[in-house]
Amino acid sequence: MLNMKTSLTCALVGAGMLAATAGTAADNDQIQIVGSSTVFPFATTVAERFGKSTDFKTPVVESTGSGGGLKLFCEGLGLDTPDITNASRRIKSSEVEKCAANGVTDIVEVKVGYDGIVLANSRETAQMELTLQDIFLALAKNVPDGEGKTQPNPYSTWHDVNPALPDVKIEVMGPPPTSGTRDAFVELAMEGGCKSIDWVKALKKQDKPAYKALCHTIREDGAFIEAGENDNLIVQKLRANPDAFGIFGFSFLDQNDDVVQGALIGGVAPEFELIADGSYPVSRSLFFYVKADHVGKVDGLQEYLAEFTSEKASGEDGYLADKGLIPMPEDERAEWAEKARTLQNLGM
Repeated sequence: MLNMKTSLTCALVGAGMLAATAGTAADNDQIQIVGSSTVFPFATTVAERFGKSTDFKTPVVESTGSGGGLKLFCEGLGLDTPDITNASRRIKSSEVEKCAANGVTDIVEVKVGYDGIVLANSRETAQMELTLQDIFLALAKNVPDGEGKTQPNPYSTWHDVNPALPDVKIEVMGPPPTSGTRDAFVELAMEGGCKSIDWVKALKKQDKPAYKALCHTIREDGAFIEAGENDNLIVQKLRANPDAFGIFGFSFLDQNDDVVQGALIGGVAPEFELIADGSYPVSRSLFFYVKADHVGKVDGLQEYLAEFTSEKASGEDGYLADKGLIPMPEDERAEWAEKARTLQNLGM
């Protein structure tokens, strides 16, 4: 997709038709979107409806992961860069700084709703009930040794982690480091379980880098398998391997609940209402980011923002709820819709 845009830009230059100055977006007739695999199905749904219900072209949406999308987004302004990037976590200050260094300073942040991160397995086997501590001990690179120190993770089965769990090999497929789902899972599930251990919780005040390294580092010995940014592929692999688990957003569980099921975490199931009211412990916000400099230069960009943030799309009874998006309360949705309408600049 980006190569196509680069070729288009080069052709315009060769013909002496490039209307924009260097570093700015020339007029373009199709919105280009990259980013989060979790937000991807929602953005795709909006894009398809937008293309059918307006005179604008259907936006091109590409799943690159939150980190990968923000990297592309922050490369600069112009036809060879995305107009929007989706993210299943908030943009980092380091990414804002990178954007600014490349001239991307007018960024509009739009929150679209909520999502739960699930640890799912095939319906051909029993549903698992886990604590956050179980998840940490199963997937961390290093774990406490019982004497106030750490050791390389020795656990090979779920039963090793917790005698109440089945004697089944730990095999979890999940997203790569560029994924916002991975970032959120590490912060909410891994760290949540890590800090439930008293001396580790105290370590946060004593040595924050050591605490973060312990709580946020996933094991690399084969128990955790990086499965790329294609969550549908993880679902397919779970069907083929009933003993394995996969990590992905609630929408993929919702769309495939005939073949996979989510583990209970802390006794709470990953269900729409329980994520919406905050009961489910592994929940996060979903966003997209827009280059304000591209509005007016890319056909339909402002109108796409209005569609995505509308009541009919992201409201309580909107069509995105049918796709698994957990809507914001009406007053919160209206607040973010107004920020999108006025192109309010990102404040960190």
